[in-house]
Amino acid sequence: MRFRPRAGDGAGWRLLSLAWVYLLVLAVAAIGQSTQPQRTRLFLKDGTYQVVLGYQVDGDLVRFQSAERDGETEEIPLARVDMAATERWRQQHAPTGAPGPVLSPELAAEEAARQALRPEVAPNLRLPEQDSVLALDSYQGTPELVPLAQEGSDLNRETAHAMQKQAINPSSAAHQIAELAGTASEVKLHALEPAIYVRIGEDDAYAPGGGMVVDTHGASGRATPSGGAERSGYVLERLDVRRDTRILSSFKITWLDTGRRQPEIVELKQEPLPGGHWLRLTPEAPLEVGEYALVEILNGAALNLNVWDFGIHPDAKESYEAIKPDARKPATLEHRPQ
Repeated sequence: MRFRPRAGDGAGWRLLSLAWVYLLVLAVAAIGQSTQPQRTRLFLKDGTYQVVLGYQVDGDLVRFQSAERDGETEEIPLARVDMAATERWRQQHAPTGAPGPVLSPELAAEEAARQALRPEVAPNLRLPEQDSVLALDSYQGTPELVPLAQEGSDLNRETAHAMQKQAINPSSAAHQIAELAGTASEVKLHALEPAIYVRIGEDDAYAPGGGMVVDTHGASGRATPSGGAERSGYVLERLDVRRDTRILSSFKITWLDTGRRQPEIVELKQEPLPGGHWLRLTPEAPLEVGEYALVEILNGAALNLNVWDFGIHPDAKESYEAIKPDARKPATLEHRPQ
């Protein structure tokens, strides 16, 4: 039965109108709650707390999105968090049926994207955004990232990928194809098995075809730098040191990945990192002391003569450009009465 106020019953119409307005306000409030991240409190064992948009436990850390600092992601040791008080407050104040205290999908996606741009390659050591090719070295037992610059290019390594294409006759014998000035690189690494990280760009100038294709699972990365394209492959070549120069020689690209060894060529295992922005290269065998060049293979018959050079010298001084581990400081929370 429908409610039908009698004609002339102004009070009845006013009551009905107020009821509809009240229901509309409740509906709008419910929609607002469903689309906004639910705020909660993260309590510490010393009685302080932080207003957060969400949090999650990751090993011995608790990562949270601060509601007071525009959703900035912070972390704090799990041992300092009073999880019982945190969960008790959430259950007492959360709307009925609200999900557990995890990051909202939007914030979690943004955080995952940020982490993919600067992945952690050693404890408290992340790849930077301003460099595109770096070697993971170890100096006196401490992991470090050392930027590698492109040899033979005047371009800023942070903004451009230099490419000087050189075709190679697959049937020809090894011969000199480039010279690098000086008998030693300015970059000296200490580890015999350094991992090399290459930022993957969007340069479509490279012709497809040939071997050494890198599958980045559809990721495009950013249009940078001295990193490479998705279709590029890489090898290390030990340089021939002469009186005042280092010689880069040709090699047979078609022999790569076939098990056929070539003098002075070290093949690399190539692995895209999660997110598809970086490529990790690791030598298949420990390197010997000497001078090396990271060579980019463009296709089955051409390579880039603008190489990234470095030397392996365990007794060398520490690189002045080395990026060292940086442990994040725990968040400083204010003391508030509960």
